[in-house]
Amino acid sequence: MQVPCSYCCPSSSPLSEPHQECPGAPGSTAMEPVSFQEYIRSLDPATLPRILRICSGVYFQGSVYEISGNECCLSTGDLLKVMAVALEKVICEDTETGQTTELPLTFKGLFKPAPAPGPYSTPRGPFLEGGKQRGLTLHQAVGRWDGQPRPMLCPTIGPCALLLHPVYQVHATMHLRRDVVKIPSTLEVDVEDVTEEAQHVQFARPLLLSEVLRMEEALPTQAEILEGPAGPAIFENAWVPRLQRGQWLQLHGRSHAWRVLASAPSSGRHFLLSSAYRGRFRRRPRQFTGVQELAAGLRPKQQLRVVVTQDCEGRGDDVPPLGVGDRLEVRELRGNGPRTWLLCHRHGEDEEEEGEELLLPLDLGGGFVEEACDSKKYRLAELLEQQPLPCEVRVVAPDPELERDALGALPALRLEARLDQPFLVGSFCEEPEEGFEIPPRWLDFSILLSEEPVHPRAPCTRRSRVEELTEAFYYQLLPQLPGGLAPPPPRPPKPAQAGTGHGGRRPSSPRPPVPGPPMTNPRLAPPLPPLPALPRPSTPSHRGPPRGAGMESDSPEHDYEPVDSNVKKTIRKMQAIFPF
Repeated sequence: MQVPCSYCCPSSSPLSEPHQECPGAPGSTAMEPVSFQEYIRSLDPATLPRILRICSGVYFQGSVYEISGNECCLSTGDLLKVMAVALEKVICEDTETGQTTELPLTFKGLFKPAPAPGPYSTPRGPFLEGGKQRGLTLHQAVGRWDGQPRPMLCPTIGPCALLLHPVYQVHATMHLRRDVVKIPSTLEVDVEDVTEEAQHVQFARPLLLSEVLRMEEALPTQAEILEGPAGPAIFENAWVPRLQRGQWLQLHGRSHAWRVLASAPSSGRHFLLSSAYRGRFRRRPRQFTGVQELAAGLRPKQQLRVVVTQDCEGRGDDVPPLGVGDRLEVRELRGNGPRTWLLCHRHGEDEEEEGEELLLPLDLGGGFVEEACDSKKYRLAELLEQQPLPCEVRVVAPDPELERDALGALPALRLEARLDQPFLVGSFCEEPEEGFEIPPRWLDFSILLSEEPVHPRAPCTRRSRVEELTEAFYYQLLPQLPGGLAPPPPRPPKPAQAGTGHGGRRPSSPRPPVPGPPMTNPRLAPPLPPLPALPRPSTPSHRGPPRGAGMESDSPEHDYEPVDSNVKKTIRKMQAIFPF
């Protein structure tokens, strides 16, 4: 059985040996070699396309040229399929001085044959008569000869006889080249025409994997990798490093799964989750640092209730202080520009207490955590239907079909954005049942499709349900995503000193307590654990007017409620917002 040839059988490996009788192979017989320039000059465009072979001559071992900005290697035996020839420029040579001038294709002067003895005798027939009657344009002068330049006269240039040397741009295809090659006709190689003998030759054109996305009618198919992926890695897995030159792939079709970009805040790792992921999630409360993040957390038609986790000083009469354990319902933004405020409702201590409305400036600090008592376990699609992204979750039930689910060991996971990037399902031909999903727009490389029909079974793609991203690719990917993942704008400038009133006066020392609205049940707002020491009477930290105003005793032991009592109340409130 004869081995397939890379010249006449493009479905074979490009590294296979050519047949001796193939017109593309060195040693086969065809017309006598001529220079490429001479061949193109005598070429009749009506006979295109023509197949040429690079012959032995000056370049026995092949030469590298910079052609149309791309490096092109022409080796002895290579085949060119000439598709078109276009006049690029004309070199005008003075027959007496040998001086040359480049004529633009827009040159308006007219030419006529120059009478000359011997080999340059004036041509007879329509060419001469037409030239005498009206003269020839530049295109006519270079296009009406039998391959050899003839002396011409042009009064616009001068009285001397001229030789016109046209330079053409030749458009050709080559075996295993993706793009049409544009070659100047002055390229110094010898060629021979093998069109008649090479009628059966097909010029295999490599494809990029991203091009296969638009060729679903060609799938499934097998493909050989000609050049592996370039650039830094995007996935931390075992199958991407195997995408190397010479590796054969089975391409099954497009994947119908969508993806979710996720990050693990505790470890800094980043993942792509497939919609086929079968693990279960539980929502985690969102945390906010400052009022501006609270405002950014508002979602249309969704309520946002938070609990204060960090004391925040007020600003005069307009901005009351916030204490740990305060429950706020975030409602809407009011105003615009620097005078934008966030309207919130602060609930009272007891259910019977009415509460109050607050207008908080966006540059106000503090800490807040979302009130969430959702203990339901969600699948990925179900979670995205009910919860806008980004959101905080935890995997409470790993995917049972994965040998090792990396997400199950993470304490928290931030789902950042849904991606509808197209993926191709593939497998290695030696492991047809173990599939993976490739994103061609992120991981592109050159392949050569096989022409042999294949009917493979769909592979299992479990290992592509969770792909870990490299850190470099994650940050490269962020700017390409829809809006929402860009870093927030800088906060408005804070006042010159916290606690300064709107009049701009600095408080005296020692600093008096900030007045606030009357409270029927004043309390101490201790900071978060570790537990603080008891506050000193000289620096009260309660929120609101001084306790005991109008009372007979001013003893410090009666100015504050016991710390232990307040801590217990705060702990009870915080426990209500964490379902796990």
